[in-house]
Amino acid sequence: MSQPTPDLDHVDVTYVANLARIELSAAETEKFQGELDDVLAYIHQLNELDLEGIEPMSHPHPRENVLREDVPVEAPDRELLLNNAPARVQDLIRVPQMMEDA
Repeated sequence: MSQPTPDLDHVDVTYVANLARIELSAAETEKFQGELDDVLAYIHQLNELDLEGIEPMSHPHPRENVLREDVPVEAPDRELLLNNAPARVQDLIRVPQMMEDA
């Protein structure tokens, strides 16, 4: 069963506000309806552009691997880390109990 195609010429702000469970005053409804109509008009204007031969992109700027290089480093001193822990048991960090006993 296919979904009905939305009417992108006009979207009713009252309907959308109801879906979002937002109460709008008459002034807000009128204001937002005008803004939404402007957005839809701009989308229709964009749809008129000739995009033949232009590949879709996922980001406006070319991106390659933006992560730093994975370089092994010396591990911090174990004793120094354990001394910074609020509580410890031998060579382990003690944490609050997360589950109650059954």
